[in-house]
Amino acid sequence: MAQEVDVIVAGATGMVGRKMIQVLEERRFPVRRLIPLASSRSAGTEVAFKGTSVKVSELTDEVLQRSGAPVALFSAGASVSRRFAPVAAAAGTLVIDNSSAFRMDPDTPLVVPEVNPAAIGRHRGIIANPNCSTIQMVVALNPLHDRYRIMRVVVATYQSVTGAGQRGYQQLMDELSGSGSAEKKFPHRIAFNCLPHIDDFYDDGYTKEEHKMMDETQKIMGDSTIRVNATCVRVPVVGGHSEAVTVEFDRPFDLEEVKALLAKAPGVVVRDNPRGREYPMPIDSHDTDAVYVGRIRRDPTVENGLSLWIVSDNLRKGAATNAVQIAEAWLALKSA
Repeated sequence: MAQEVDVIVAGATGMVGRKMIQVLEERRFPVRRLIPLASSRSAGTEVAFKGTSVKVSELTDEVLQRSGAPVALFSAGASVSRRFAPVAAAAGTLVIDNSSAFRMDPDTPLVVPEVNPAAIGRHRGIIANPNCSTIQMVVALNPLHDRYRIMRVVVATYQSVTGAGQRGYQQLMDELSGSGSAEKKFPHRIAFNCLPHIDDFYDDGYTKEEHKMMDETQKIMGDSTIRVNATCVRVPVVGGHSEAVTVEFDRPFDLEEVKALLAKAPGVVVRDNPRGREYPMPIDSHDTDAVYVGRIRRDPTVENGLSLWIVSDNLRKGAATNAVQIAEAWLALKSA
């Protein structure tokens, strides 16, 4: 068993922060002391860990500088990460950051352990956790890219309200219950609706979320020639992101080999029996760590085209679990 280490969780009272703590416990990460940190508003509250309650402290420079913790999981938003992650890194703590703050920094590895684990060893104090919708897509696409080389990806996402945090979840619950709460996360009603709008719009008509998928895919998979076109949609689902993905390879492929490659790929579960009404659904991905793939079929409109349906729990593999997996891989390297 690896040596036990102190672990900071920054943003410990948020949806992803709490899920990080849950995943640390479930995966038996060797935590000697959990150090949950949050804003001054949440300091003094408690989080559950291994049958005990641990008091949350305020995230400050002083706490980070004196903690001595070798690893920190950050999920407190990009502005907080930009402010505090360099402080922790300067104090000798490896920061695994779930925000968008450092993802496209050329000196910061952007890691999905099933895809590019070697990048972990090249960190300079901070490792970025990718966007939730990008993570599940590249886990499924990477083994196919290794075999056939992907030239182009067209993806439409169906992203759950928990991807927008507690406020997104609460808006859906309030609208469904008819409570009429004034607290709004989304610009329009989400109950019984779909919003083709996640994050801010850029001048080119794409949103920030869509650009994340376009840019992060190339960086994680180590191939700047992969072209990605994304349309990201918020749907009234509580948990689990779904994606309709079509890829174009640069060579002919065998459909049965594609299914076999996916079936043996790390982190992937194939559910592809359409005649039996078996295919991935977000409700089935809840609180699991797998990336589920189904509806595997040829795209007859383009040469060497393949269409897939990809589903995963956005709070787990899309955020918390991927961060903990990075920490596990880093600890294994450190202990080798």
